[in-house]
Amino acid sequence: MTTGFGEFSNVHIPMDKIEELQRNLIMSHAAGAGDPLPDEIVRCMMILRANALAKGFSGIRPETVEFITKFFNAGIVPIIPSQGSVGSSGDLVQLAHLVLAMMGYGKVRRRRKSSPVSARASLAATGLKPLRLSAKEGLALINGTQMMTSFAALIMYEAMELLSLADTAAAMSVEALKGTDTAFDKKIHALRPYHGQKIVAANLRALLRGSEIRESHRFNHDRVQDAYSLRCIPQVHGASRDALEYVRSIVRIEINSANDNPLIFPDQNEHLEGGNFHGQPIALAMDFAGIALSELANISERRIERMVNGSLSGLPRFLTENGGLNSGMMIAQYTAASLVSENKVLAHPGSVDSIPTSANQEDHNSMGSISAQKCWRILRNAQQVLAIEFLCCAQAIDFHAPLKCAPGTGAAYRYIRSQIRHWGHDRILHTDIAHALTLVRDGSLLHAVRKRCPSLA
Repeated sequence: MTTGFGEFSNVHIPMDKIEELQRNLIMSHAAGAGDPLPDEIVRCMMILRANALAKGFSGIRPETVEFITKFFNAGIVPIIPSQGSVGSSGDLVQLAHLVLAMMGYGKVRRRRKSSPVSARASLAATGLKPLRLSAKEGLALINGTQMMTSFAALIMYEAMELLSLADTAAAMSVEALKGTDTAFDKKIHALRPYHGQKIVAANLRALLRGSEIRESHRFNHDRVQDAYSLRCIPQVHGASRDALEYVRSIVRIEINSANDNPLIFPDQNEHLEGGNFHGQPIALAMDFAGIALSELANISERRIERMVNGSLSGLPRFLTENGGLNSGMMIAQYTAASLVSENKVLAHPGSVDSIPTSANQEDHNSMGSISAQKCWRILRNAQQVLAIEFLCCAQAIDFHAPLKCAPGTGAAYRYIRSQIRHWGHDRILHTDIAHALTLVRDGSLLHAVRKRCPSLA
């Protein structure tokens, strides 16, 4: 017996209308709005959906799953609107747009940032015939969490690198501000043994080991304690690290799950109606990740402020030799403050909301798609704030010459200076910030540090 979907699940559909039913399902659910999803998210959606279907519990033909991989390998990227998912029954809208392109409808790109072309023409150019769906296949293709999970997977890949970069920037700030490394002593963290806190403290010790700048004021007792943004780096960064490790464990489960409905159990000759499409695990995880990433940016901005504030740092005001004539890094801190403030709004949980759909049949929705896309923006903002911190660190450390950094922090300092010159006179600050962001995002800065400090976690 075949029926309609959602509120129409009590309507019987004749067998000779099966293909029409599948096509109508895809077309009616392709109801997205807003800007297109990033290409990397769309391509990740294809791989994750194929992986879920390949588990064999979705009632779909092997050749249909194979078509997804051929479509992916052909380099075709459907243009999918980013808005419209409520995160239960999966990301129905975005997955419908994905399948629509496979059927030869809508617009696609053949390469990154190229002009849109028709899906049908693109299929023909690569020797693929438009996908035709059989019984249950339309629902199997769109019932899943692949959009929100694609965001989650890519966020976590970049976030885990950002944790190491945040520790590196923090260690450079400690040197720039002539802070003490006493607060990172192993004995302190053994008495409050959170895993992330211990890792961060160990990273800081490794990065700061052998610092001439630190040794120059080791016996200066004018300042007994550093500000929290220096002294509490292990506690703050460590808590974010633990939170993100938890999120990563959730994402690992989700990307390897069968998450559509109904599920087919051929060995038992059963099909079972359930709710594996519900995005609540990813919704909560993405809200948690957004908060954790926001905190990395929050404390980074406070260190930036201390470096540019001559009253707090003992360095030239706004890190410029000719203050007044030059504004130096003054407005870099404004930009960081703006991004941090935006993150505070974005970090409000999306998962605490729920609007019923499908005539109240779907009466609790996860809003995981919203949580995931907010977290994506938070990640980008946090990367930008840390790029600004790296810029300020390098500028501040310049003023400590001829004293040298530790070998670990020195690797970061030298790499930054090989790419971005000292700020002697005012120039277009956006250019330097954009360059520093590239070093943060492309992995080159972290690679340079790990070559000199291989123990960096």
